[in-house]
Amino acid sequence: MKRYKKLICVIGLGQFGSELARELANRCEVLAIDNSEDRVNAIAESVQRAMIVDARDFTGLSSLVSADFDEAVVSLGESMEASVLCTLHLRKIGLKTIRAKAVSEDHATILRAVGATETIFPERETAKRVAAQIINPNLLDFIPLGEDFEVMDVGVPDSFLGKTLIELKLRERFGVFVIAVRELVPPKFVFLPGPNFVIKPSDVLVMIGKEKDLSQIQQAGD
Repeated sequence: MKRYKKLICVIGLGQFGSELARELANRCEVLAIDNSEDRVNAIAESVQRAMIVDARDFTGLSSLVSADFDEAVVSLGESMEASVLCTLHLRKIGLKTIRAKAVSEDHATILRAVGATETIFPERETAKRVAAQIINPNLLDFIPLGEDFEVMDVGVPDSFLGKTLIELKLRERFGVFVIAVRELVPPKFVFLPGPNFVIKPSDVLVMIGKEKDLSQIQQAGD
C-alpha cells in the first residue's frame, strides 16, 4: 500500500520544535519527542503522536524511531551534547535525512560529522527572510495568495525526468504552474522556464497552485 504522507520525527519541543511539529502535522504523520512531560502534554493534541523520551538514550529512542521514517528534525540546539548524541543515534538507526538545529558553526560542523544531512539556524534564517521582505516586499515568496493557493518548491518525481514542461501538461493534469526552476547543479535560477525546458534530476520546481494539487505532484513519483 502506498503511503502518501511523510513520516516525520521532531525531537525537542522548545519553541522552534513545537511550532515546526504543529505545522508539519497538517500534512505529515508526526511523532513529537521530548524529555519534558509538560512539553509533550502541551502538543499531544496537535500532532499524531507525542512521547516522553530522553533522546540521549539510544534504547528509548530506537524503540520509537525506525529507518521507516522519512526524516527527523533534531531541535535540541540549546543542548549540544543532547543534539549530537541524538543525531548520532538517528544515523545509527538508519534515517537517511536528519535536519539538526545548531547554535554555532562549530556545533553545526560536529552535527554534520556525526550524521546530520542539514543544519538549521532558525534565528539566522528568519532574519534573512524578514530582511528580504523589508528590502523587497513584493517578493512572491512573501505574498499571501489566499483561496488555498500556495507557492511551493517541489522535488522532481522520477516520472518527470527527461521530459519537457509541455510534455508534462502540468496545468491540464494537476492544475498547477511552474513559475521557476532552481537548478542545483550547477546552481542557477531560471524564472518562467519555456515549454521546451527539459527536467533534470538536480532541478527543483517552484510551482503555484492549490495545496491539494501540489500534493498530487509529490505523489506522482510514488
